[in-house]
This record gives sequence, C-alpha cells and structure tokens, in this order.
Amino acid sequence: MQLGQAPEQAGSPRPSASGGLSERQAAERLAQRAQTPREHPSRSYTSIVRANVLTVFNAILAGFGAVTLAFGDWRDALFLGIIVANSGIGITQEVRAKRALDRISLLISPNATVVRGGAPRPLPVGEIVPGDLVRLEPGNQVLADGHLVACSELRLDESILSGESEPQARTVGEEIRSGSFVVEGTGAYEVTAVGRDSFAARLTGQARSFRHPRSPLERAINRLLYALVALVVVLGALLGYSLYHRHAPLHTAVATSAAGVVSLIPEGLVVLVSLTYAVAAMRMARRGVLAQQLNAIESLASVDTLCVDKTGTLTESASRVIEVLTAPGVSKERLQELLGALAASASAQNAALAAIARAFPAQGRPALGEIPFSSARRWSAVGLSAETVFLGAPERFSLDSLQDVAAERQRQGRRVLALAVGAEPVPERPGEMPPPGLATLGLVVLAEELRPGIVETIAFLRREGVELKVLSGDAPETVAAIARDVGIPLQSVNDGTSMPAPGSELVDFATRATIVGRISPEGKRAFVEALQAAGRYVAMVGDGVNDVPALKSSRLAIAQGSGTQMARSVADLVLVSGDFDSVPTLIGEGRRALRNLQRVTKLYVTKSAFAAFLIITIGTSSDAYPLLPRHLTLAASLTIGIPTFFLALAPSSGRWRPERFVRSVARFAVPAGVVLGTGVIAGYLFALHDLDLSVPYARTVAVTTLVACGFYLVIALEAEGSWRRSTLVAGMCAVLAGAYVAALLTPATRRFFELTALDLGTIATALLASAASIGALALCGFTVRVSQSTDGPP
Repeated sequence: MQLGQAPEQAGSPRPSASGGLSERQAAERLAQRAQTPREHPSRSYTSIVRANVLTVFNAILAGFGAVTLAFGDWRDALFLGIIVANSGIGITQEVRAKRALDRISLLISPNATVVRGGAPRPLPVGEIVPGDLVRLEPGNQVLADGHLVACSELRLDESILSGESEPQARTVGEEIRSGSFVVEGTGAYEVTAVGRDSFAARLTGQARSFRHPRSPLERAINRLLYALVALVVVLGALLGYSLYHRHAPLHTAVATSAAGVVSLIPEGLVVLVSLTYAVAAMRMARRGVLAQQLNAIESLASVDTLCVDKTGTLTESASRVIEVLTAPGVSKERLQELLGALAASASAQNAALAAIARAFPAQGRPALGEIPFSSARRWSAVGLSAETVFLGAPERFSLDSLQDVAAERQRQGRRVLALAVGAEPVPERPGEMPPPGLATLGLVVLAEELRPGIVETIAFLRREGVELKVLSGDAPETVAAIARDVGIPLQSVNDGTSMPAPGSELVDFATRATIVGRISPEGKRAFVEALQAAGRYVAMVGDGVNDVPALKSSRLAIAQGSGTQMARSVADLVLVSGDFDSVPTLIGEGRRALRNLQRVTKLYVTKSAFAAFLIITIGTSSDAYPLLPRHLTLAASLTIGIPTFFLALAPSSGRWRPERFVRSVARFAVPAGVVLGTGVIAGYLFALHDLDLSVPYARTVAVTTLVACGFYLVIALEAEGSWRRSTLVAGMCAVLAGAYVAALLTPATRRFFELTALDLGTIATALLASAASIGALALCGFTVRVSQSTDGPP
C-alpha cells in the first residue's frame, strides 16, 4: 500500500517505504529555489557588535570624550581608548565562542527522514523541497510546512506556534507547520512550504527562547547598572551646577566634569559579564557541551537539585535482552517469534524494541494497525495477520503465575515487559489500559549497564551539596536498584501513580522523595514545578520525549546529544558527546566563573562609590579637583582594568553564593569607596594646604594613594582564594606597581599624565595617606567578611 493511502483512524496500517519524489525531481526543485542560510544557535555577528559597542555607558563616555576633545586637553580623553579596548576584547572573545558553538551545533542539527525514490534517508532541513514525503516519529521536529498523508495516533506539541501546552491530535489531510514536535505516534506528510516561505525560517531558538529571558544574576547586574546610571545623572547635574555657580573656566569645567562623571561609570563591567559567559560557553564547547543559553553558566553554578532520568543518564541508553519467561503452556519459540515480529513491524523504534529486534531478528510483517508506545499509557500494540500483539509494563496486564517472578526481576534492577495477544483488531481509540480478554504469553527481561564513571559523578555532586532525584517511567523497584548501585540514597522510594495533586502536599512529596518510578511526563513536570515552588534551583537531565515537559519547567534543562530532537531543542545545555560525567566539570566551571564575576564587580562598584564620594565632598567645593581624567584612566587601568581582565577568566576557589549578589557587592564597595575617597582627599588637601605644595604635586599624592589602595583591594579580594592564586595576584600587583613607579620616573610619561617627580614631601604624604587608608580598608574588609559569614551556609 502506498504511503499516502493510509486511512485516518488510529489503528491505521503502517506506511510503506514507497513513494516520494525521485532524486531527479528533488534536484530540480532544489535548484529552483534559493538556499536558506543555515541558522545557528549562537548570536549573530551584528548582535555581538551591537551588544559590545552600543551601550549606555559607552554613549556617556563617547559624549564626554567628544566634549573633552573639543574644549579640553586631548590627553584627558584617554578614556576613549577604554571603549575601544573593552569593545575589541569583548567582540573578539564572543566571536571565538560563536564559532566554537556553531561548529559543535552541526553535530546535533535536526535532520528529517525523507522518502526519495521509494527509500527513506536522513536529510538536513536545507535540502528539503516542496513535494517531499517526510516521515515522523516520536521526538521528531517538524522542519517544513505540509499536510498529513498518513498517521497513527499522532499527537503534536504546537506550544511554540499556538501557546497551547497540551499536545494536539492530528489526522490525515490536516496541515502541520514547522516548529511543532511529535510527542506520540507516527505519520508522514507531504511538504508544501520550506525555507523563507514557511515557519522553518523562524525555528532557530524559538523552541527555547520562551524559557528563561534573563537570569537572576543578569537582572541583579542590570539593577546595579540602572542605579549607577541614575547616580551619574544626579551627581553629574550636581557637579555641573557647582562648576557653573563658581564660574569655573571652560577648560577647568570640562576636565572636572569629565573626571567626576567618567569615573562613576563601571566601563568594563558590562563587557566582563558577556565575556565571562562567552568564554565559559567556549570552554564547554571544547568539552563537547553546546550552550544554547549563554546564561546557562549561571544556572550551573546555582543548581542545588538535579532531577535525572534513569535510562541514558545513570545507565547506558542501549539495553539488551537477558531473559524471556513464558507463561504455562506457551513455548519459548512462539514467544520469541512474536517478539521479533512485533519489533520488526513497529513503525517507531524505542530502546526496548531495538533491543528486542537485536535479540530476535525477524522479517517485518504488514501491520494491520498500530498503537505506538506512549509514556502515559505504558503499552503499545501492532496488528499482525492472525492476531494483535501487545507489549508494555507488567502491571498493565494480567500476569497470574508470572507476577512474583516479574516483581523479583524488578527488585534486581531489571526492566520487565509483558507480551500479550488478542483476537480483536487494534483499538481505534485506545484507553489507559489495554482491552480486556488478552492472553499474556510471557515476559521479556532487559538489562541496562551503568554508565562509566557514574558512581564518581554522583559522589562529586553530593559532596558539592547537589541533591539528586531520579524520575523514571520504570517500576520503582527497578529504579531504586539502579539508584542504589550508583550511590544515590534511597530515603524515599515512591510510585508516580500515587503522586498528590499540585499543591502543598505535592511540594512536601517532591522535597522528600528521592526515587519516583512509574511517573508520567506530566508528573515529571509537576514534580519539578513543586520543587521550584519550594525554593529549589532545579536542573533536569533528560533525552526523551517524556522528559520534555520537565525540561521546559526546570531552571536548567540538560539534554543528551543522542536524545530526541525535541529534547535537544528545548535544552539550555546539550551534552553532544552524551557523557553525564561532564556535568561535575560544568558545575565547577560555572561556580568558578561566577565567583570571579562577583569579585571583579566589587572592584568596579568600589570605583563608582569612590567617584560619588569625591563629587559630593570636594567636587562641590572651591578647591581644584584632585584628579584629572587622565589620572583616573591610569589608576583604573592599573588597579581594575588589567587585573579584572585576568581575574575574571582565571581559575578560582572559595564559595559561590548565588543569593544577595547586589547586597554583597554593595556591602563591600560602598564602605571601601568611602574609605578610599577619604584617604585620597585627606592626602590631597594635606599636601595642598598644609605642605603648601602646588596642585600638580598634590594631585601626584592623590594618584599615588589611589593606586596603592587599589592594589590592596585587589589582593584583599583574593584572600579567600587558594594560596597559589593569591600569590599570583600579589605578583601581578607588584608588576603593575612597578609600571606606575616607572611612569613617575620617566619624564615623558610624567609630562603626559601631568604628574611630578617624587620628592621627600610627596613620598611621605602619599605613604602616610596610603597607610591610613589601607588600615581602614583592612578593618572594613574584616567587618564585611565576619558579617557575611553569619548569613548562612554557602
């Protein structure tokens, strides 16, 4: 029978392999239409450039730079180089990350099974043409628009297109659109529109773009940046009014306003955030992990609960038949013959059917009807010439004398399926249970091998404080046996069929349970949502269609590279190599990146707090401003710009606390900025009035004090890190301090930065102001660490 002749009912015969376009027809149609450029999961080059160049802070810096070049000293516009350097570094690293992500995404790009010349073959979306006949199986992505010519119990997830969360049943003749996924059943459709003429042009990212807009850390940093923008506006206006009221000369007003406002801006922070995410994504790509959400690195650092499926995560995806058990009066040969015929005739192969097909190879028979396997029903059926064969979970059938042996095999960690036959045709409208009156012929027992290194992986996650929960459609006894073997505590083993309804009882159930068997796809979703309602930061690892609802609901979705197209499309991270043991490395990578980002953010906000203090105190007075814009550029580059670039990407140790990010930064930066500003102003005014030094000499004292205290803050932030990292940071600060001293000793750089040669009065004043400020900073830093240690466990 031709593929397009299948009837509409659920128990329709399996479509044959014949039909479709010939290779010549397909080649002609492909040549007639323009090739659609392959979409990539990463950002476009235009988006990368725009994100690194067109920022609010760059606009403010560019504006003050233009005013300085027009009305001030061109040397005070040195901060414009920071825009170029930051943007160049950010663009370069993000482009490198994009190329790495694009290369690895090729390994998991979706293909369609297209019938050409009567034979099915996998083809990428770019080679599909109108008129092609495309087959559908559970987990497949619909890659082009078309109308159904055959289907069997076909249900599509069209949430991307319509917002409807429930899978929709589709029948022959109905139109289907690209962007949907096959949840259940099989089918075939004839393509009517591809490329720019269809929804396929919008596929990239749509399956996952609705999930997590901005992460909590990104929102926290954005709030921080918005507050700083408001501070720039208010204090800039205050400084401008003060200069206007004092009738300051234009040259002085430009230099003072640029020094005050520009130093308020954390010019490198935005770049470092995107740089941290991009470099982390690139490092993950080198380990065979595709980051489809750049902020997934934050979720990796914040995960405290990890929900995993059993098959494909704890155990190998492929299983094997180790035993067949017959019912009384049934020969083993008949049982094996029916198992082989069922596996060969089924239109969609899952892991169990593939294992049965390998164990009992047989010639496929024409199917008179079929009900594909469903995770909700937990059984399937195929109509053969003389009888209808059913295969599914043991509890769906009457086992009689086989009941005890099935339970025993499940307690041993084996997967058990029952095979039954009936004389009636395949039901047109299958229910939750198979039809009554079936004769159970026997059991088939499957064994799964533990993944290599899974025991060590579980041990690492538990040491890191990550709680593991196993959600599986297999029997609870089977799941518990595997969980015990890999080292997951069996605190509470439960049957998913008895889960409470959503509410407080389900929240209690989810937080208490460690093993849940016989759980449906919607049950997994409800379980994950209940954990999140309890305040957990939940990651979900899965590879099948039945895991997709839970993957969508989790804060971090991780899919196996060997999983279904649907699971891979909704995932934040795809383990292209399929190695679950890479997850600990990823968590370590995430926590390293976030620890570093929190530390460098403290330095940038300290600079802003310092600048605000200077404007409020001396900026509104009649004294000359203690720092020129070029002084601030020099000091910020040596104590913040260069160190943070390396610290943000360097290895690190210590605690990472995802909560209270802004509070933690503010509690360090505000007192540190005030103390630092007090020391700089005190040294400057002492040199200017008490020692009666000229303004250039007093400014040299201020710059030297600022640089010395800045180096101390960098070293102080690394006090909680490893001894090796602290030593390296101290060495880097020593080198940069040497560079500053060299700038003071070199006449050309002294003239450029308008600094003075060191004399006894300048050195003594600078050392005294630096020592007093560093002492106050040390006391302030000790207070912050003690108060933070009482906030709770890391």
